[in-house]
Amino acid sequence: MTMQDLLAGHPFLAGLPDTWLEPLSLQARRSARHAGSRLFHAGRPARHFWLIIDGRVDIDATAPDGADVVVDTLGAGEVVGWSWLFPPYAWHFGAIAVATTQAIEFDAEGVRRLCDREPALGYELSRRFMVVLLRRLQATRDRCATHGVTAG
Repeated sequence: MTMQDLLAGHPFLAGLPDTWLEPLSLQARRSARHAGSRLFHAGRPARHFWLIIDGRVDIDATAPDGADVVVDTLGAGEVVGWSWLFPPYAWHFGAIAVATTQAIEFDAEGVRRLCDREPALGYELSRRFMVVLLRRLQATRDRCATHGVTAG
């Protein structure tokens, strides 16, 4: 199976035309992470993002006491990472594989350059990533409410 076929079959990119999938495939590679492998830490540069094919990844935040608190768990068909798309291109959360995870890893800078050359692709990816961002925000809010944390 080619990278373009993998991209076309992933729910996050469903419906994108081949004219966009082909150049996106040039910015992608297969990636495997073992349980316990950290994809990124909050505050560090956001240089990649991932489409999960199989496995599980926890999205976490650091609590005031220094403990990592899981705010969401992602699985097959989901996307990890949106901070690469918005300046200052630094992670807002952390992520760690909690099971062996197969994914498609993208070079963020290359995808940003592609979006600059193809504004319609950039707009479509931004729309899709905004849905991801809103889901993460809701998951974080739900997790906080479960633990008795309120905004205010």
